[in-house]
Amino acid sequence: MNDRGGRPTPALDLDRFRASLAAPAPPPGMAGALAALWWDARGDWARAHEAAQADPTPAGAAAHAYLHRKEPDPANARYWYARAGRAPAHGPAEAEWTALAQELLAGLSINGGTP
Repeated sequence: MNDRGGRPTPALDLDRFRASLAAPAPPPGMAGALAALWWDARGDWARAHEAAQADPTPAGAAAHAYLHRKEPDPANARYWYARAGRAPAHGPAEAEWTALAQELLAGLSINGGTP
């Protein structure tokens, strides 16, 4: 990721990602699934959903599934989990958010897709 001046920005870890939630907008260059989780944590489901919908990767589908699970819209969530190549999540939504954020921040591939 680069800042607005084109300079590389430090890699985000979960603590920095959570700290960035104090800002009025996601860090520069953040988009897709990670931006969806950022907006969700800020309580803006509509913007989170928009960011997830704009991400055609399995990571975007995973964020999309999480959002519909949280909504709750279980049928729609199941569709997006299938698109992400994942089994539907169980347990607290916050635990799913944290696990997904950690995967994306670590740059881990989600079922062969890029985060």
